[in-house]
Amino acid sequence: MDGTVLVADDDRTIRTVLTQALTRAGCKVHATSSLVTLMRWVEEGKGDLVISDVIMPDGNGLEQLPLISEKRPGLPVIVISAQNTIMTAIQAAEKEAYDYLPKPFDLPDLMKRAGRALEVKRRAPAPRPETTESGEGDLPLVGRTPAMQALYRLVARVMNTQLPVMIVGESGTGKSLIARAIHDFSDRRTLPFVVATAADLAGADGPSALISRARGGSLVFDEVGDFPEEAQARIVRMLDALSDSGPRIMSTSQVDLMGRLEAGHFREDLYYRLSGVTLTVPSLRERVDDIPLLAEHFLVRAEREGANLKRLSPQALDLVRAYSWPGNVRQLENAVRRLVYTATEDEITRTEVEHVLGNQPAMEPLSGAAEGEKLSASVAKHLRRYFDLHGGVLPPMGLYQRILKEVELPLIEIALDATGGNQAKCADLLGINRNTLRKKITDLDIRVTRRRKLM
Repeated sequence: MDGTVLVADDDRTIRTVLTQALTRAGCKVHATSSLVTLMRWVEEGKGDLVISDVIMPDGNGLEQLPLISEKRPGLPVIVISAQNTIMTAIQAAEKEAYDYLPKPFDLPDLMKRAGRALEVKRRAPAPRPETTESGEGDLPLVGRTPAMQALYRLVARVMNTQLPVMIVGESGTGKSLIARAIHDFSDRRTLPFVVATAADLAGADGPSALISRARGGSLVFDEVGDFPEEAQARIVRMLDALSDSGPRIMSTSQVDLMGRLEAGHFREDLYYRLSGVTLTVPSLRERVDDIPLLAEHFLVRAEREGANLKRLSPQALDLVRAYSWPGNVRQLENAVRRLVYTATEDEITRTEVEHVLGNQPAMEPLSGAAEGEKLSASVAKHLRRYFDLHGGVLPPMGLYQRILKEVELPLIEIALDATGGNQAKCADLLGINRNTLRKKITDLDIRVTRRRKLM
């Protein structure tokens, strides 16, 4: 890696770590805790790359991006921020940041991105439309987990394209909020946002009425996987007749559309018309570290609505994190609101959380399984099909161990990933002895990667 990097962050530890890492990689580094100093260096022509925090003592790093672009066209800027919301990613993209990373960031990942930025000669950015005032506080699309940050970056990239967008995820994950965010922060924001159901397509004038309502804005087919065959056919005909001035097409689905397609319940031509870009919204079980952020968001929202400000005790928060949240963000919001109004003190106790949540289900439905289907039922289906495929002849001997291995392998891999490769934490999570875990890792030939996190 070769070049001069300007680092701006008010956290001395981050400045030190980045300076050491970049210097070892062969770069020259100028580090500062001041945006004023950073802008002086930029105006003096110093630096081939800028790595800047957002919130600084003397200003906002995002607000400096247009000025950096004006003073030094083509100078790449990587934004790092502890403000882990979708708006941070969108604003970074709108202001032509080269890249965006949330805190805590993965240092090797940041170094790779810095290396690519130094290698790429960026063209001067074209003007972008001004962003309207955002209701950032009203969007519960917050999260610092890698899955959510990847989603934010993809949203920012596809926001102003013409591609149709398919948003998939379990019920309550925020699919409709993602669709609304894409519309509200795109260049179609002043035009209508129309959500359509199968009933809206009924009648001879249904499709044309929808197009008329949406004009050149956004048209969203909500839970399109549940649309009957006739409604699907009407959408295909409507999309085929859509002009270039027609609305942006988006759709949402909580069911496995590919599974529906293979089963003959969803039209293949419609699937490929709608899935120009597929955005997958992770469940809360896949982003446990975001649960405290979301809970705090809903506690603050309740205060804005007139309730007393409450907080979760450490023991209560542990229980909230451990719960499986089958209803995802929507269920979490409802639970927090109930706790706000039923808790007797400013600090919500573990007992009060237990009372609201009741008994946690032993296992939640698998994604893509039939509604309400448990893991045992899904496994039973798989095993029946396995036996049926042998045409009345018994499968090879040793079936018990083969099936256990099929379950153990993904379970341990996912648990290791969730604990950052920490085998001690993973063993505690699984409830097994550490030596047992190590033996299984060896026997199953699982590759363990420890993830290093900064801050």
